Amino acid sequence: MTQYLLSVYMVEGEPVPSDDVIQQMYADVDKFNEEVKAAGAWVFAGGLHPADTATTVKATGGEVVTTDGPFAESKEQIGGFWVIEAADLDAALAWAAKGSAACQGAVEVRPFQD
Repeated sequence: MTQYLLSVYMVEGEPVPSDDVIQQMYADVDKFNEEVKAAGAWVFAGGLHPADTATTVKATGGEVVTTDGPFAESKEQIGGFWVIEAADLDAALAWAAKGSAACQGAVEVRPFQD
């Protein structure tokens, strides 16, 4: 089976959902996580703090430079992810659709290299 990264994206500047909506999202994601585990597709998952908490490290020519913030300057940043095992891309896309519904956000699907 191939492992796939299901990345959840946050968009800076979008209104923050109400506490009730956030709590429902957490409950839906927990339910989705249990479904992935029960199906034997679970590898690992995690939510991330906002992009402004990132530190970027670049080591070039023996010099290490660190900068505050994410590497990419964009409105869209990874907010969380799942690593799953799936028989093929179609199966991974089906999981991504369920994950997207649970977290109410876009989910990008990418296979890991062999």
